[in-house]
Amino acid sequence: MKIDRIDAQILNELQQDARLKTTELAERVCLSATPCTRRLKQLEDAGMIDRYVTLLDQEKAGFPVNAYISLTLEPKSEATFRRFEQQIATFDEVMECHLMSGSHDFMLRVVAASLSDFEKFLQKKLIKIEGLRDVQSSFSLRRLIHKTALPVKATA
Repeated sequence: MKIDRIDAQILNELQQDARLKTTELAERVCLSATPCTRRLKQLEDAGMIDRYVTLLDQEKAGFPVNAYISLTLEPKSEATFRRFEQQIATFDEVMECHLMSGSHDFMLRVVAASLSDFEKFLQKKLIKIEGLRDVQSSFSLRRLIHKTALPVKATA
């Protein structure tokens, strides 16, 4: 989808504060409320805006542990991958799952309240997945950069 300068401004403003009232958003992007509402609806209908969410502070919410897990599956088949994707989607601890290029098939970002809770996740859930051949975990010691806003620029 091509977006112009005003659409880019709307998206950037909403990425900073999704609770903005339409009148405030319109003022910030130098539009009246009606055209701003129309543009917002078009962006939603086109799927550019996926959903509106509240971002929690991970540590204050009780999940200070961030683990990055590289996984390899065997056999390398569509059925094995599909089964894995279906199972991993049911685990609340898994915040992200990416199909990867390179030596590992998948990369997960997992949160936990403690290392003990992470170990329970690993032992009681993850390693029970059929077809799992290799698991390598790394832990974040400190987050240096955390962005949730995409760098939206006009394309039209």
